[in-house]
Parts: sequence; C-alpha cells; structure tokens
Amino acid sequence: MSSELATRSGAGSPAPADGDNRYRSVQAKLLRLGKAMDDATLELESLRRSMKANASRTEDIAGDIANADLDAKFVELTNLVAVSLGGAAVEVRKLHDSAQETADLTHETRQSHSTLYGALDDIRSGRREKTPKPAFFNR
Repeated sequence: MSSELATRSGAGSPAPADGDNRYRSVQAKLLRLGKAMDDATLELESLRRSMKANASRTEDIAGDIANADLDAKFVELTNLVAVSLGGAAVEVRKLHDSAQETADLTHETRQSHSTLYGALDDIRSGRREKTPKPAFFNR
C-alpha cells in the first residue's frame, strides 16, 4: 500500500510571470502551462487509481482481521483507513477535474490568442522598421 507523491524535478512555475508580454513569449508560456496541466491531470488520475486500489485492499485486510478474530478495534481502525482513502480518492477526482478544465481553458486561450494576434505578430516581425509600443496611438 504505497501512495507516495513523486517530487517533480525543476520545481517552480512552468510559465514564470516575468512581464514579457510579447506574442511569442505569451504563446510559449501558454504552451508550457497547458503541458504542465496535462501532466498534472495524468498524475492525479494515477494517484486516484492508486488510492482507490489501496482503499479496496484495506477493506479486504479489515475483513481478514475480522476473520482472524482479532480485537474489533483493529477492524474498525482498518475500516476507517479504507473509508478515508476512498474519500481522498473522491477529492483527488475533483482536483483532477479542475486541473483538466484549466488545461482545456489554457489550450483554448492559446488558440484564441493566436487567432487574434498571430497575423499581427507576423506583420510586425517581418518589418525592418520598429513598430510603436501598444497604446501609442491612444494619446
């Protein structure tokens, strides 16, 4: 019954908020965030399955303890562990669903950003002349 969380290498933000809002930088950040969220959903699903399997095994152990005529408090404690693992698995499922929704929204945002600003970036990056900063014409 091992449900250990693996530590991730390179801990920290998958897409640092560094103030660089250029088109390609935003696209790269959204791509990294989307990938990190996709990875998180896979890890959370694996964790949920593991917790659910451990809960089931713990229930079986509680039955074995009861059949061995051990003290009833051990059966009760083991059943409490099984119920706790099952409840935790339900909460991990909710977290998984939130992570999946965030990943989907991130991919949609990246696509929308590309649709809105991709052509403009192509034009701006193809020029030899400098382009005015955003809001220059709003004076």
